Amino acid sequence: MKIWTVQHTFNYPWETVVQAAWNKYPNPMNTAVLGIDVIDRQVINGELHSHRLVTTRWTLPNWACALMGPISTFYASEYSKVNRDRRQLKLDSQNLSLGPFVIVREKLTYKPHPDDPQKTLLKQTAYVTVEGLPCSGYIENILTSKISGNAAKGRQAIEWVIEKLQHKQSL
Repeated sequence: MKIWTVQHTFNYPWETVVQAAWNKYPNPMNTAVLGIDVIDRQVINGELHSHRLVTTRWTLPNWACALMGPISTFYASEYSKVNRDRRQLKLDSQNLSLGPFVIVREKLTYKPHPDDPQKTLLKQTAYVTVEGLPCSGYIENILTSKISGNAAKGRQAIEWVIEKLQHKQSL
């Protein structure tokens, strides 16, 4: 198993960043996301709980297709909780495709920065496990590197959405 983690500070209040996170797709930074469908959404004890299905399209290298078949559409399950009183958004996602060979679980938490409540702190952690395939450690390293790059694109996408929202409000 490989564990990857990063923290990032957005120079915007929590409410702004969370609004952008909910409206992150589609965006030009990550065109692989084809759709996000809400499976369930309800308020429990003042928290908004959501379950969403994320559909993505990726091109696998030839060696991966030889091992797992020519798959191009992938699915992930995402659970989230928004607590407005504590000003916290937690997201927990895991791939549904490629299991049980490849499991990628990702956790994100958005909350006000402890030193400056007008900023938002994102903590993002991914757990990558590859089992039953040759060179599992190598594949875990490749996936972890890909996650790191996509996470940077995700942060750029949030900034992009915030700029769009601010431009829209100024009209």
